[in-house]
Amino acid sequence: MAMARAMSKGLTGRHDEGSLTETVESFTAEVPSLGYMALAIGAMAASLGLLAMGKKNTANFIGLWVPSILVMGLYNKLVKQLGHD
Repeated sequence: MAMARAMSKGLTGRHDEGSLTETVESFTAEVPSLGYMALAIGAMAASLGLLAMGKKNTANFIGLWVPSILVMGLYNKLVKQLGHD
């Protein structure tokens, strides 16, 4: 029951995230969404280039950045559309 109340409280927007979250959200809201897409494409290109050079481990490492960058871009988009507390 407590979990249901906590979830409904989160859905209604009646919660306080804290000053650190506000700072992060205000910073990310200023970054253009295209910047995250460009970083993700750049990481894919770098990964492909490293793979072509035979550096498989490094290519895999750089390639793993892409989903994280795209998630940060999604977070950025949500902050811009929904705002913050």
